[in-house]
Amino acid sequence: MISSTPKNQNGAALLIALVLLAVITVLTVSNMREVTLEGRMTANRAESLHLINATEAALREAEKRFDTTVNVIDKIEPRNENCMKNNAYRAFANKPCILASANKSTFLTAMVNNPLKAIVTSFNWKGSDTDAASNNDRVYWMPYRGTDHKANSSLSAKAYWNTTLIDQINPEYGAALTGEGTYFYLITAQANDKLASQSTNAVISLGLNK
Repeated sequence: MISSTPKNQNGAALLIALVLLAVITVLTVSNMREVTLEGRMTANRAESLHLINATEAALREAEKRFDTTVNVIDKIEPRNENCMKNNAYRAFANKPCILASANKSTFLTAMVNNPLKAIVTSFNWKGSDTDAASNNDRVYWMPYRGTDHKANSSLSAKAYWNTTLIDQINPEYGAALTGEGTYFYLITAQANDKLASQSTNAVISLGLNK
């Protein structure tokens, strides 16, 4: 007669179950970490794209400020009134905000190397300071408003811009006195005080009031 009494398993089934449970737990935690990491990467990528798009849009506005007819003095001389916060984009006669520093060469080098730090060092100013300023305040980061004079444009990030005169080339001696020549500008834009972009712009002037 064959005995049907089950053999003593000595807890082997429980041990195997615990091992499987531990493996499943490790796999689950690992998968959750991977999903969390991918989510963070996606969010960071989306934010980076928003910042890049914002700075590019601000660059376009600053560049367009030089395209419209305006007194050439507004294009070649830093003027405080052109850097007032209320200097909105117009249908014509736009005026760019040109920054000036006591040491032009050092300032330009700093702007190229790290424009966000350069503005803080030279003027103790950030984009967030522009947000807090009143419309009649002089700012060092002009707020982005777009290139539609009928309505201010908005972006998914706070964007700002400014310009700096790099150099000028005059066709002949004395032309500088009449504003003739080719003027080169460094145009800088930034978004959320986190990312900055730059471009250069050349403006050919035929003389004062042209």
